[in-house]
Amino acid sequence: MSIRLDKKWVGKEDAMLLLRGNLGVYQLADAAQQIRFIGYAGGKSLFGLKGEIQAAFQDHPTALFVRWEVTSAYMSRYRELLMLHLYDHDVLPPENKSIPLGKLRPAG
Repeated sequence: MSIRLDKKWVGKEDAMLLLRGNLGVYQLADAAQQIRFIGYAGGKSLFGLKGEIQAAFQDHPTALFVRWEVTSAYMSRYRELLMLHLYDHDVLPPENKSIPLGKLRPAG
């Protein structure tokens, strides 16, 4: 089992029909399906993932696709996804602000 978020990308319009008010993490991608932003819906998020992703699409106009994972451990998972991206690409996604992160070296 991979720790990477490797679910299928979903277009903006379709995502808004599928999303609910759950807690969790998400990734936004551009037309080439390259990750542009990683975010989360936490306990203070209005309308959960649906609300956060809807706002994120407005804040990040280059984003056309999204994938998400429902989890109550959203903050740990968010930081894990950022560390994985940093490990894989040597930089954070272009639209994420730099935050202090640990080092992650996944197996395989």
